[in-house]
Amino acid sequence: METFVANAHKKGQSIGFVPTMGALHAGHISLVERAVAENDVTVVSVFVNPTQFNNPDDLATYPRDEESDFKLLAQAGISVAFAPQVDEIYPGGVENRHKKTFNLGFASSVMEGKYRPGHFQGVAEVVSRLFGIVRPTRAYFGEKDFQQIAVIRNMVETEGINVEIVPCPIKRGDDGLALSSRNALLTPAQRNVAPEIHRALAQSVQYAKDHSVKATHDTVVEQINAVPDMQVEYFEIVDGRTLLPVEEWSESPWVVGCITVYCGKVRLIDNICYKKTI
Repeated sequence: METFVANAHKKGQSIGFVPTMGALHAGHISLVERAVAENDVTVVSVFVNPTQFNNPDDLATYPRDEESDFKLLAQAGISVAFAPQVDEIYPGGVENRHKKTFNLGFASSVMEGKYRPGHFQGVAEVVSRLFGIVRPTRAYFGEKDFQQIAVIRNMVETEGINVEIVPCPIKRGDDGLALSSRNALLTPAQRNVAPEIHRALAQSVQYAKDHSVKATHDTVVEQINAVPDMQVEYFEIVDGRTLLPVEEWSESPWVVGCITVYCGKVRLIDNICYKKTI
C-alpha cells in the first residue's frame, strides 16, 4: 500500500480515499464512484476497527462480507482495495498499541460521544493511521454519520493533516431508510418499521416551520416511540457546524436534527437538515 501511494505521489497523481468497515452497500458505492470521478487513483479500505466499539457484542455482530465487498469495488473501478489485519493497523495488537489521545473538541462529547464513550477517540485513531498510510488528497465520508464528519474535521485540523474532507449525501432506500450495514441485522418485521425514522424526521421539517424547536423535538420522539419495537436513544437539534444544541430556530443559519433509534437491538442513526443558509 505504501509503495503504491509513493508511486502515485511521484507521478503527481491525486488520491481519493474512502475508509469503510465493509459490508458495503449502495451508500458506500456512491462515495466510491465520486472518489473515482474526482481523482486519478482511488483507494478503499475495508477494516472493522475494534477501537471504536465500546460494546464487545456490537463488534462481534458487526456484519462482514469481504468477498462481496471486493466484487462491488472492482465493478466501481477503484485502483486498490486495502483490507489490513488488525496487527497491521495496531502493531503488537490492540491492547499493546501506543494509544494517542486526540483533541477532538466539543463535537466529540455530545450525542454519540455521550452514549458511546471512547467511540470517537477510536475513530480518530484509526482514521489518522489510515491517512498516514494512504496519504490521500481527498477523503470521502457519508453524511449519515454527520457527527463523525465534524469530529474528523477537528482531528485533521488539530493534527495538521493535509487532506480535503468531502462530505457526501445520505443514500436511502425507496422507503426512505438510510442505507447502513446494520440494516442487514434487522428482522423482516423490523425492516418494515425502520423507515418510520426518516418519515418522522421528514414530516418534522414542515412541522418546524410554525412550531418551536422543543415542540418539534418532542413530536419526533413521540412519533417514533409509538412504533412497536422502536425506541429513541436521543434526538438533538443542533448547530450544523458546532453541534451545540439550539433552542430557537433563529440561533443558527444551519440547523440539523441528529437521531439514534433502537429498532429491537439494532442501533440506527439518521439526520435531517432543518435550515441551511450558509
